Amino acid sequence: MADNTASALEHLAQVVIRGLASGQVVEIEHLGVFYPDPVEGFRFEPRLEPHAFLAYVEEDAQPAARLYEALKAEGLHPWMDVRNLVPGQNWARAIERAIECSDFFVPCFSRNSVNKWGGFQAEIRYALDCARRVPLDDIFIVPVRLDDCRVPRSIQAEFQYIDLFPDWSRGVWRLLRMMRREKRARLVKRLSRAV
Repeated sequence: MADNTASALEHLAQVVIRGLASGQVVEIEHLGVFYPDPVEGFRFEPRLEPHAFLAYVEEDAQPAARLYEALKAEGLHPWMDVRNLVPGQNWARAIERAIECSDFFVPCFSRNSVNKWGGFQAEIRYALDCARRVPLDDIFIVPVRLDDCRVPRSIQAEFQYIDLFPDWSRGVWRLLRMMRREKRARLVKRLSRAV
């Protein structure tokens, strides 16, 4: 296992070095961006803004896309299947990986989604499994309501949700504020452990 990891890291380093040597910007998703620098050789800018996975049903694609755009406009990194999956990609694995790598999982509940079977429910179950690995004081699952629907008891019993209605702007503001505060708190915890 250690040999495979070392080999993968060496390969990644070579890709970054080749890209920088040819004058290209190299971005590694969820990590940051390497820029060529004539003095230092390269400059690295870490991605510190939160990554958020948006889960929704097809009938709610329009409000989910609106939420995606609102988060992106504020500098966050939302993930939405129709925006991030590429042709030929193994979508099931890509969705699992996106959930695992996200700082937050945002299920969008509505009258359309609460009783629907399928991918939305599977994504929630996978996120609940991922949440078991997150420290208890960290926030990972952040349910939002798109309308006056009844949030499933199992979610409502564990997680506080945010209403994006009747005041969309206020709901998005609350979501943004919480994500930034939580991401900052996590960074402070990590830095204090490193010292």
